[in-house]
Amino acid sequence: MPVLVASDLDRTLIYSAAALALTMPDARAPRLLCVEVHESRPLSYMTETAAQLLTDLGDAAVFVPTTTRTRKQYQRINLPGPQPAYAICANGGHLLVDGATDHDWHARVLARLADECAPLDEIREHLMRTADPVWVRKHRVAEDLFAYLVIERELLPDEWMKELAAWAENRGWTVSLQGRKIYAVPKPLTKSAAVHEVARRTGAELTLAAGDSLLDADLLLAADRGWRPGHGELADGKWTAPAITALPERGVLAGERITREFLRAARGGTPAGPPA
Repeated sequence: MPVLVASDLDRTLIYSAAALALTMPDARAPRLLCVEVHESRPLSYMTETAAQLLTDLGDAAVFVPTTTRTRKQYQRINLPGPQPAYAICANGGHLLVDGATDHDWHARVLARLADECAPLDEIREHLMRTADPVWVRKHRVAEDLFAYLVIERELLPDEWMKELAAWAENRGWTVSLQGRKIYAVPKPLTKSAAVHEVARRTGAELTLAAGDSLLDADLLLAADRGWRPGHGELADGKWTAPAITALPERGVLAGERITREFLRAARGGTPAGPPA
């Protein structure tokens, strides 16, 4: 039976220049491969070693990029290895099959959101009204599914985040702070739901996963084995679970380690260390 590997992308497999965490001496820094260009500028990277491991993984498992990015943002990425047959975008709101949107899946998602959550317009209006322009740089809506703010994090009041989380909870939404972005996402809009659908279609009996943020927690819990890097929202909260290995590596070297662990497990090997 095929092995399914569902991985978050940003700050899990691929890294912006600001997130690389190259703390070693310059002469010992890993060689990097640019995997995303935006507006004619390099944007995201992985190590060359990770790129080769990911290429090998594409031959050993069903690799499914699993991201909160919109479809347009995802399609800027040029990952090494075979073109994934499936990709999950917009935190599970869109399932791509051979690069094209599965409209039946999207319709099912929309129906569930309409039944279980307050409408996006209500959430957006609240953010516009309560978020202070002093620390908000951008208001954004992604794929008409969820909203996020780009902020100056050092100016963000802690109490505002707590109040927003409580307000959103009562309306069927969840709030997550990732780097310079605050996400407001409907609770039923999950990566795990889309991964379960891919597992059903492919007949996969083993699911591996990795992610760094609160929006990846459901994905990790749904997997048979998972990994999280030593940075990010989950690491900051010391989040873990019985089948999850908390890696010590941070930055782009964490991405390399995660890809190596994926490949070892997909080939039937044992993990390098016990879950933390």
